[in-house]
Amino acid sequence: MSRSIAIILASGTGARSGLGRPKQLVKLAGRPVIAHAMKRFQDHKGIDEIAIVTSQACLGDIKSLVLQESFSKVRRILLGGNERYESSLAAIRAYADEHDSDDLNLIFHDAVRPLVSERIISEVLDALQHYSAVDVAIPSADTVVFVDGDTNTIREIPDRSKVRLGQTPQAFKLSVIKAAYDRALLDPDFRTTDDCGVVVRYSPEVPVYVANGAPSNVKLTYPDDLMLIDKLMQTNAGRRLDAVPETTLLARLHGKTIAIFGGTSGIGASMARMASAYGASVHVASKSTGVDIANAASIDTFLSEVAASDGRIDAVVNAAAVLNRQPLMNMSETQVAEDVNTNILGAILLARLSYCHLIPHRGHLLFFASSSYTYGRAFYSTYSASKAAVVNLTQALADEWADGRVHVNCVNPERTQTPMRVKAFGHEPPETLLNPDDVARKALGILVSDTTGFIYDIVRQDESTRPATIDGGIESHRLPAFVAGAAR
Repeated sequence: MSRSIAIILASGTGARSGLGRPKQLVKLAGRPVIAHAMKRFQDHKGIDEIAIVTSQACLGDIKSLVLQESFSKVRRILLGGNERYESSLAAIRAYADEHDSDDLNLIFHDAVRPLVSERIISEVLDALQHYSAVDVAIPSADTVVFVDGDTNTIREIPDRSKVRLGQTPQAFKLSVIKAAYDRALLDPDFRTTDDCGVVVRYSPEVPVYVANGAPSNVKLTYPDDLMLIDKLMQTNAGRRLDAVPETTLLARLHGKTIAIFGGTSGIGASMARMASAYGASVHVASKSTGVDIANAASIDTFLSEVAASDGRIDAVVNAAAVLNRQPLMNMSETQVAEDVNTNILGAILLARLSYCHLIPHRGHLLFFASSSYTYGRAFYSTYSASKAAVVNLTQALADEWADGRVHVNCVNPERTQTPMRVKAFGHEPPETLLNPDDVARKALGILVSDTTGFIYDIVRQDESTRPATIDGGIESHRLPAFVAGAAR
């Protein structure tokens, strides 16, 4: 029976990326990009083993990552070369002497494609049962032109229906890819950046099947790609939670101890009620209960009392916020201080004082942003600024605390019908607002997930606008047309 080995190619230096370090080690949602790619293969039941090909400069980091993340399928960490094909060759030669080499499949994947889906990997493995070489590609959405290298004028425009954009993984029977490279290395003019290209050119008798890729299977090449991948990853995480039945997901709250700041009103109160219904021990804090989130001593006393009462704290939620809706120049210093102290200083203090309680149980810290964090709007400048700061705080802490496995995430709901919003905006048509219970359900689901560093967008959708089932990436979907608000 054949064995399928995932070869993660991670020897690039990232010198041209502008990211300041090897791309595979750049952090995304609190973890190196390569960790996300490796997990896709670690979790796939069709992958028997993983080998990583890296550089000497990254070797120590990769070894530490394998141990830290408990990637049990990783059997080899190999050193590659300056050229991509040299890294592929390192893996080919490492497995060529295996006693069962005739039954080995090698699945080459770029370490900087962290969103490869289970569907893509499965389709590649299925194709290997009928073909000896498999590529992954997507149709081109743009017209492709061939140009004259000297004059930079169009020489040919191919039929776009026959054009595909290549991705990874690329998979081969070991004997096939080895034979192609053996022939290629005899060619003094050999140049390639693509393993399937080596087979096409030097083993033309071998058909290369093209499996369907996905637009979301993006390769990290430039800094802008990192922002796109980050957003796609957040979207995917939210939809994975949506795919789990609510009762199954929230049943995991049973026996958990949750401290909710801002838990007597709005979304926080909804979370407290629902979590209690699912068997969690919930402790709520707010100014009405005598706890001031802008005061370190007040926070510390409350958390210590919760820990003493239950013997642990599994999650801390910050749903406390204030919104003074008026021009900055009309605000008093007291109002400015209240906004800043509650919305951002309070978040920072809460993070510092929660950490020691959360780390023993690999707990969760959950913040709330607002749709206004993406674009500052008139009349709530301090609120918008503080929510942008909370998003950056979430991502920074997820990075800082990744080793300790404290999960830090942020919920970013659209306009939500809460007392704070009613006070600031007055009456609004209910159908244009999120229900706080709907936001609370999704927020509680995050507390029982294993994600960190994510900003979860929660948008209002009716039955006609729900997204289709995704394939490891974002699918196009329509959102209701209404003027975006600013505060939950």
